[in-house]
Amino acid sequence: MKRMIYNQLIQFARELGKRLFDFFEMTGYSLILLGESIYFLKNIFTQRKEIAKQMYFAGVKSLFVVSVVALFTGMILSLQAGIELRAFQQQALVGNLVIATLTREMGPFVTAIILIAAVGSAMAAEVSTMKVSEEIDALEVMSINPVRFLVMPRIVALAIMLPMATVYTNVLGTIGGGIVAQFQLNVTFDVYYSHVLESLHFKATYVGLLKAFMFGLIISTISCANGLRATNGALGVGKATRDSVVASFLMVLVVGYYITAIFYGK
Repeated sequence: MKRMIYNQLIQFARELGKRLFDFFEMTGYSLILLGESIYFLKNIFTQRKEIAKQMYFAGVKSLFVVSVVALFTGMILSLQAGIELRAFQQQALVGNLVIATLTREMGPFVTAIILIAAVGSAMAAEVSTMKVSEEIDALEVMSINPVRFLVMPRIVALAIMLPMATVYTNVLGTIGGGIVAQFQLNVTFDVYYSHVLESLHFKATYVGLLKAFMFGLIISTISCANGLRATNGALGVGKATRDSVVASFLMVLVVGYYITAIFYGK
């Protein structure tokens, strides 16, 4: 019995060590990949067509989903906050809560989650497919650096488009909140938007956009890193896509918390 428990503990320790090693190895690889992409920013002009293509894919192609989620996010925030405020006859303040929540946290977070699912997963699948089909090796044989040709344009595109999509989310979410305030909370548009403008602070806006920018870097880097390390054919493509989505989601949560703590914590 003791021998069995001992063997199980050894197996658990090995598995934990392997997972920790894989985590730190992937983290290091992703940071190196980001550093190389920053270095290749000197080629940004020659890669402008690919960057524009990736920006279109990340922004315009995701516009419908972002619109629906942003609108209903604002409506839900307004309804939930308004219900609580109405108990104190303060439902007129719902605009303050909606805009503060969107600009500080929910805007960049919700947008990042949408783009993880719609764009990050597609990036990982595309790059991993190229890796397992040896297209990446073919690029290297032709003396074309895969980081310059594939990774850098995707990182630049998502780092630009995620803040822009966040602004769009904030605007549409505020409109959705105003619709609920008008028709369900008996708060007129004039009153609602006066409180929105009252609570629209510069600090909250730039911190939210900083989060969005960091999220764009994180999602694109993790997606490309997992794609470039894919192996084992179609099975590897699926694993790389799944790992990139999970890792991106976790890193968005962690980095979002620390940015909030830095700017708003004591």
